[in-house]
Amino acid sequence: MLSMIRDLIAWAPVGIPAFIFVLAIVVFVHELGHFLVARACGVGVKSFSIGFGPEMFGWTDKKGTRWKISWLPLGGFVMFEGDANAASLPDPEAVAKMTDAEKSRALPLKPLWQRAAVSAAGPFANFVLAFVVFTLLFGISGARTLSTYVGGVQERSPAAEAGVKPGDKITKVDGKAVTYFPDLVDAIQGSKNTTLVLTIQRQGESLDVPVTPRVIAVKDVFGTAQQSKAIGVARDETSPQNIVTIPIPWTKAPWAAALQSYGIADASLTYLWRIVSHRADASQLGGPIRIAKVAKSAASAGFYELISLIAFISVSIGLINLFPIPLLDGGHLLYYACEGVLGRPLTERTQDVGFRLGLALVIGLMIFATWNDLVR
Repeated sequence: MLSMIRDLIAWAPVGIPAFIFVLAIVVFVHELGHFLVARACGVGVKSFSIGFGPEMFGWTDKKGTRWKISWLPLGGFVMFEGDANAASLPDPEAVAKMTDAEKSRALPLKPLWQRAAVSAAGPFANFVLAFVVFTLLFGISGARTLSTYVGGVQERSPAAEAGVKPGDKITKVDGKAVTYFPDLVDAIQGSKNTTLVLTIQRQGESLDVPVTPRVIAVKDVFGTAQQSKAIGVARDETSPQNIVTIPIPWTKAPWAAALQSYGIADASLTYLWRIVSHRADASQLGGPIRIAKVAKSAASAGFYELISLIAFISVSIGLINLFPIPLLDGGHLLYYACEGVLGRPLTERTQDVGFRLGLALVIGLMIFATWNDLVR
């Protein structure tokens, strides 16, 4: 416990501001998506909040919307006319007492497609933010990846037996040049030779080292042990010399940004499916503390890494909000889909029970993720 407290104190001066900066931008864009589509559909907006809890400061615009910053920086919300709370649960009693002019601005009385558009606009804005950020980063600075420096060598692995050491840079596999770490992995797994010859740069010298790969247990990106043909070397993710830039022309930057955003979403969904199917460890799920630590590391690494993290988190937030869980945007869309099929809204009681269950599930997941952070 004491070591954990010392760690928290150590990263707090940088980690907390970086965490607030990253999350505030992602949340602001998400809520702005809701806000802009709502305004376009003629929906009245009561408040636009970054954060939860008591208001820290704010102002009211000409249309009566209260813009505010609240004390708990773990999200945000837009509250519309006709909403009972920040989760946008309809308030039938308040709507019944409205004048005709007020009813024309109430979200619950808008056409189904408009209500669905307002709910979908937040996640959509997050995906747009990620796409724009990645496009600019790739177009201006290129894409960054890891070179072939060895960060670690697994004990009793083929690499250890061959004398490969941390800090070595593998430049060739059987005479074929490898520039990036994924190239190295592909060359090893794709080779049909029993023994490979690795060309290694070590302290200015070039060495040819014979290595015989074998099927060993290696951890994939989800932390799950997989049987794979490998030599037992790990990437060096901490050394600045191991980060290399791949130039990307402006004409190809949007396509690369789209692929990057899709890759993040695909990896997230794959991991969740593996958890559900008991093929991955749920302990890899992270909460606010982990995000804050990652934000600190990104801020310390430089502007590129910090802005990349904003795009990464934006895709994740957009994806999570589309899950069909009442309380999230996906839950609203689920209700609207049911309304479209049934020809009428779900009963007030059904919606209320769904939101309560959704709230319990979301809080439970947050507690579980935070516990993982503390244990880690």
